Amino acid sequence: MTNHRNLFELKQSDPYKHGYFALTLSLALSVILLLSSYNMSEQSWRTGVLGLTVLYGLTTLIQLMIMICLRQDILTTGKLQRRTLLLAYIQLPTILVGNVFTASFAFSLIKKQPTINYTFAYYLFMTDLLVIGITAFNLFKPYVSNSFIVSIGILLGLLITDLIVIILIAKQGCHLGNHKKRYQWLVFFLVMTSLTGNLFRLILAYSLWLQVARQDQATVDNWQFFWQRLTRSFTAMIGLLFITIILSLSITSVGTFVSSFATANNYGAMLTDPSLIHPFGTDNFGRDVFSRIIYGARISLIVGLLTTLIPMVIGGLLGAISGYFQDAIDQVIMRILDVLYAIPGVLLAIAIIAAFGSNTINLIIALSIGAIPTYARTMRANILMVRNLDYIEAAKALGDSDWIILFKHAIPNAFAPMIVRATLTIGSAVIATSSLSFLGLGVEPHIPEWGNILKIGSAYLETEPYLAIFPGLAIILLVLSFNFLGDGLRDALDPKLK
Repeated sequence: MTNHRNLFELKQSDPYKHGYFALTLSLALSVILLLSSYNMSEQSWRTGVLGLTVLYGLTTLIQLMIMICLRQDILTTGKLQRRTLLLAYIQLPTILVGNVFTASFAFSLIKKQPTINYTFAYYLFMTDLLVIGITAFNLFKPYVSNSFIVSIGILLGLLITDLIVIILIAKQGCHLGNHKKRYQWLVFFLVMTSLTGNLFRLILAYSLWLQVARQDQATVDNWQFFWQRLTRSFTAMIGLLFITIILSLSITSVGTFVSSFATANNYGAMLTDPSLIHPFGTDNFGRDVFSRIIYGARISLIVGLLTTLIPMVIGGLLGAISGYFQDAIDQVIMRILDVLYAIPGVLLAIAIIAAFGSNTINLIIALSIGAIPTYARTMRANILMVRNLDYIEAAKALGDSDWIILFKHAIPNAFAPMIVRATLTIGSAVIATSSLSFLGLGVEPHIPEWGNILKIGSAYLETEPYLAIFPGLAIILLVLSFNFLGDGLRDALDPKLK
């Protein structure tokens, strides 16, 4: 009976599930690197990639040892033993080689009962460290930007403060005690430094502010409950981590990357293989693909976010009005949206771009119009569920107008599914943006957008496949990250689980 109970606890253990997932991904990355380390055309080994393969193989081996020890600990004592914690500490430096899966698992394991603030802190640290590591490849370029030294110095300073924040929060836990003044300054510092694009700074700042400002306990409990459910999803947090890294790189690259490497032609370095100078090689015009992908992240994020926010606001407003007032207003709005919904979004976007021209603004408008009916239907369904609930009837009895009830009570309580839909559909917006650019109907051809980069790479699949592999991987990873985050939000915001 005890063995069956222990096996059940093992299968339900979040650390074990997260560790198994990290082990699988680390092993997969090791195999991919091993296959990439051998140059088939020249019949030789790529030394740099082979060395990275060895490092990833060692991290995978350590992760396997941790999982064996963790399994034994759960099945026998139910508590982590010293040897398991020691292996977790050894696994922490794997973040230096970019293995975020094993590093994030090690951070969560070394603290027996990690709080949400501690989780935010170590994801904050990993984001800044990876941004610095990616940015450091510019040191191998012929020259760096004028503001590179200052920018990288600021990032290194923030990285040091991240370590201090982790230590403070790990020691203090959930109880701030008599140090609330110190944490008020910490909240202010985190908000000011969030300009680097690190979303975990804002999340941690707000979480600390809820405790420092003595907010209503129900608000604090709801916030912690939401993040406790979301942080249990390892894939959702990894997705949020990758999105944050892309956002932070898009912002910090203004001071650390040289735009001419991504846009200016260099006919003396056309179609060069990946190297330290050009980590992703160069295209047929000698432009650095690594720099183009970093700059292209801005376009993909901006277009993806705007083509999600615009229809969410417009469609949400139309759906709320339609669902609350019903009758004639409902019929007029929904029938018009049904006509728009009957037209496939991509075809509608192609028609609009073909009529008004191919540029970024027209692309945003074209993709936004086609997504309005979907958000309107979602909001309308949510409003129909809440419009007859007790608090709405109470507001009517108190004499509030319909518009006040709609915007003050109905929409806020029906908005959670819209957030989930937005995170799930933003990945589709990124794919649509890249697809239209690949077809020549998106952003202007000279702009380094991921679809444009992939279009150039598709012409060299047989000779220089890396030109298509790297932008393709960037699109896949960003879309998967938004989908993973959307799945996690859907579970965390599910009212049936509260």
